[in-house]
Amino acid sequence: MLNWCLLPFSGLTTDQLYELLKLRTDVFVVEQNCPYPELDDKDRINGVYHLLGTSNSELVAYARLLPPGVSFPQVSIGRVAVAGHTRGKKYGHQLIGKALEECQRLWPDTDIQIGAQVYLEKVYQQ
Repeated sequence: MLNWCLLPFSGLTTDQLYELLKLRTDVFVVEQNCPYPELDDKDRINGVYHLLGTSNSELVAYARLLPPGVSFPQVSIGRVAVAGHTRGKKYGHQLIGKALEECQRLWPDTDIQIGAQVYLEKVYQQ
């Protein structure tokens, strides 16, 4: 079971910020070779939240929750990442469940858009 923390950008410690950026870079830039700027200025927009899942004090799951109008007309969940060495432990399922729960709490009765790379479907179907 993961321990969860939901924080706005201003509530992140420097260590939390470093760890979430490292996890996102490891997953998206290195592992998935996604050719887009990882730092897109959305992290610190007012109303954006960072969902951090830790196990034994290590950040192993992360998602960014964005209010309507930031990435899509709907509330959105993006930058969903799970540490590679923890895959198979169902942390991704827990992460999405918690992200949906927090979005419902923050923005009740609002549609949710999940941003994802379509080209990864083959990778995750294996």
